[in-house]
Amino acid sequence: MSDPNLLLRRARERLSSPSAPGETASRQDLADLVNAWILKERKCDADLTANYIGKLERGQVRWPNRDYREALRAICGVDHDSDLGFARSQRAQGVPGAADVNRKGFIRTALGVAAAVPLAELARTAHAAELPAAVSAADIAELRKVAGIFSTWDHTYGGGLVRDAVAAQLRYSVSLLEHARCPSALHDHLYAAVGWLSQVAAAMAFDAYAHDDARKLFRLALTCAEEAGDWHLRAKVLSTMARQAIWCGDADNGLTLVELAMVRADRLTAAERAMLLSARARALAKLGRAQETLETIGRADAQFARVHPAQEMPWMRYYDAAQHSGDTGHALFDLAMRGQFISEASTRLANAVAGHTATYVRSRAISGIKLAALTMATGDPDEAAAIGMRAVTDAGTVRSCRAQDDMRELHRLARQHQQRTPVAELRHRIHKAIQA
Repeated sequence: MSDPNLLLRRARERLSSPSAPGETASRQDLADLVNAWILKERKCDADLTANYIGKLERGQVRWPNRDYREALRAICGVDHDSDLGFARSQRAQGVPGAADVNRKGFIRTALGVAAAVPLAELARTAHAAELPAAVSAADIAELRKVAGIFSTWDHTYGGGLVRDAVAAQLRYSVSLLEHARCPSALHDHLYAAVGWLSQVAAAMAFDAYAHDDARKLFRLALTCAEEAGDWHLRAKVLSTMARQAIWCGDADNGLTLVELAMVRADRLTAAERAMLLSARARALAKLGRAQETLETIGRADAQFARVHPAQEMPWMRYYDAAQHSGDTGHALFDLAMRGQFISEASTRLANAVAGHTATYVRSRAISGIKLAALTMATGDPDEAAAIGMRAVTDAGTVRSCRAQDDMRELHRLARQHQQRTPVAELRHRIHKAIQA
């Protein structure tokens, strides 16, 4: 058990409550005063809650961040952190950098290298992987397996940690196209495998907001798909290109890319058509064309009802009922925020959250954040906070700029209800998650 921080509690009890004249300030009152001080003095939002004040008073947290300490000193009328019972832990008071120096010394000793040799130099290899003289079916199978593994990683953790690894694998794969002899019977298969890997790399770059990188990689993927004559890969690449354009505020170009992908839709599978129609609905909703959005979602639903998973390409196996509900729910979200079809949008987003497995935690997080934002704007703020807490927990396990932006939108929508404790705690959690 931590020792209680009596100095802070007594300092709070000396303050008068701004909300209840004649009474001492409550923990919520103190939290509100701190947030107001930071907004005025630091020109930024803060999300201190009564729950956090309780942790400070119980001694569970002994060293809040600098802004909180300065605000509390000013409000409580004291000069020093110690006057409020704040103190760094013994661990934090150690010699700066000592642990880091010891750790580096240990690593160098263990490796048997001189201190002057940078560790990054040790990680470099003298020879890159050698290209085969001729491409075999086994080489192509390995490329497909690698693309599938990276795609699964992206869905589960986001692409932030492995983008460089994917880029290195892609450079090797393009070298196969340019320098290795490929039997004519394997030509299309090789280009399709490299195109799929490039599509995965592009999607990772999009999620990391490396938009120029994503556009170049999408062009490579599309070129490979066209060279292979692979209509299925072509549809997937154009669909993701359209989603990037829509996300970047160019819904008109997104709609054009979807329409391009829908040329000869008879050659595509039901899931591919449903995927493209969902993207079309997103673009139409962004453009404010409500009736066309609804009609397109109806067509997407009809296509999805005809899906046979065994007939789908490997890169389409993610497109299950949860994904379809999420994609169409995201399209309806824009209309729902304008007061139309709120119930239908909420139902679809809720179905997506319930249906996504741990493999697709990023999609579950993004749909959950959107559902919380919609509920915060149009429904019960406490219910929205509960939904948002679960979604922020999911978002904390992935590295996704898209998820972070959605959390910022939820944080903004929650501001008008921040006097409610669950909402204040949600805003605090979002603030911490984005900082992390």
